[in-house]
Amino acid sequence: QVQLVESGGGLVQAGGSLRLSCTGSGGTFRMYDMGWFRQAPGKEREFVARISWSGGTTYYADSVKDRFTTSRNNAKNTVYLQMISLKAEDTAVYYCAVAIGGCSGYGCYRSSAFKYWGQGTQVTVSS
Repeated sequence: QVQLVESGGGLVQAGGSLRLSCTGSGGTFRMYDMGWFRQAPGKEREFVARISWSGGTTYYADSVKDRFTTSRNNAKNTVYLQMISLKAEDTAVYYCAVAIGGCSGYGCYRSSAFKYWGQGTQVTVSS
């Protein structure tokens, strides 16, 4: 079973940047697609990004496209979410997750496509 530990959240001004990290253990981390989701207070958890097991394919929500970049270093069992040009509406708890398997189309963006989840890390963007 994969265990995920997240870090890198914090407080940043609008227009600033943060890099989140998610480190996995307890499984063959490099064989899994990984995802990022976020949940603002009182809101549903929403898709942010997904990266293939090799790092060669990425998917992004329209709300973060061209501002967020996900990458991975399988040798370190770590996935990253680089966030730039942050906006107040990016404020949320950010979660990483391990995919159940491959995907195509909109199925790639669903919470149900992921099995293991990190504890979440808070990102707060001040305006």
